[in-house]
Amino acid sequence: MISASIPNSVRKAVYKRDGYMCALCGDTRQLQIHHYCKRSCGGCDHPMNLITLCSYCHGVIHGNFPPCSDYMGPEELEQACAEYLGDYYAPDWYPYDG
Repeated sequence: MISASIPNSVRKAVYKRDGYMCALCGDTRQLQIHHYCKRSCGGCDHPMNLITLCSYCHGVIHGNFPPCSDYMGPEELEQACAEYLGDYYAPDWYPYDG
């Protein structure tokens, strides 16, 4: 789901950082930006809290699609997002406002 609150410059920077592909499965189709930490839980619109996902991975994380039998479920995908962002921004990773 595209959020109007993420500035286009930030959105483009996140897509570029992630190589214009899903950071989890490598798909290049139907890319979307996912907030690792929801804004309602204190997450921000900073690239440290944003990751490029394909519509399928994004849907599985949000419970909109069931995972394929050989694919990670929502919890594993969230963990993979945390590892990706944490590794990229270590040691300063902080996806929360403030």
